[in-house]
Amino acid sequence: MQPRGQTMSAPGPARPYAPPRALLLLLLLLLTLRGAAVPLQDPAVPLQGPRGTDGPAPPSWAMLQQAARVALHFFNFHSGSPSELRVLANVQTGGWQVDPRRGYHINLVFSTESYHLQDGKPRLGKCFARVFFQNQKPRPAITMTCTGLSEKNRTLQEDHLLYEQLKQMKDALTVGGIPDDYGHIDPSVRPIWDLAVLGSSYVMWERTTQFSYYYPLQLSRVKQWKTSDHAIDFDYTVLLHEFPTQEIIPCHIHLIWYPGKPLKVKYRCEEIQTPVEASSGTEEGSAVAPTEFSNF
Repeated sequence: MQPRGQTMSAPGPARPYAPPRALLLLLLLLLTLRGAAVPLQDPAVPLQGPRGTDGPAPPSWAMLQQAARVALHFFNFHSGSPSELRVLANVQTGGWQVDPRRGYHINLVFSTESYHLQDGKPRLGKCFARVFFQNQKPRPAITMTCTGLSEKNRTLQEDHLLYEQLKQMKDALTVGGIPDDYGHIDPSVRPIWDLAVLGSSYVMWERTTQFSYYYPLQLSRVKQWKTSDHAIDFDYTVLLHEFPTQEIIPCHIHLIWYPGKPLKVKYRCEEIQTPVEASSGTEEGSAVAPTEFSNF
């Protein structure tokens, strides 16, 4: 996700953490599934498949990064918290299973950084994920679990602070051009950008395939509505930068958010004929069973 507003310092060592038994079992599953589990040391060298196997070539290092990025879009949407937004730091280990008729099952372990700095330093975490890319189809199926997240009470406090900032803005606020043409985000509209990135995570998860991925480039239009239940209600247009085509795709998003409650997103991109609707707390917002989040 770009821009982040501040330059991230090099990540330091994470504090010691003893993962629960469920995480250890998941890690064991990831590393013992049929198919290779390969430490990633040189991003310029493609991974090699299991010896003695035939069929399609295994995923490249770039595809493992792709899997980590889309897993984080999935995570961010389901967290429903602008304060808990995470970005990819580094892919550590990856493995795969190839089904020529269906697609790629990718298993990976990767580290994350908080989208926001805390006391000048990023909050570090680690995720274990399984991503299934169906051949040429968007919205990969994802199961994952993460460690090193903020405590629930702390996250809620930060979300409530952001909520109060948004509520203090003028009713029916209308703005655009976030960030500006120089990549700058004024602090007064930073909460709008953070919430828009959270809502855009659902769209980017929905649209990602094994060959294409997205970054939010700019909000070209934002309109805040007053609601009777005190939730934050936004209509906005986000310009998504698609890779590798380099196309800029406008997506119109309607977002409803209240701290501690599931995020609701409805969107329509320019080439999509029918609106798509989801909630981070309902089945429509997930390709699989709800994700297990540590400390949530």
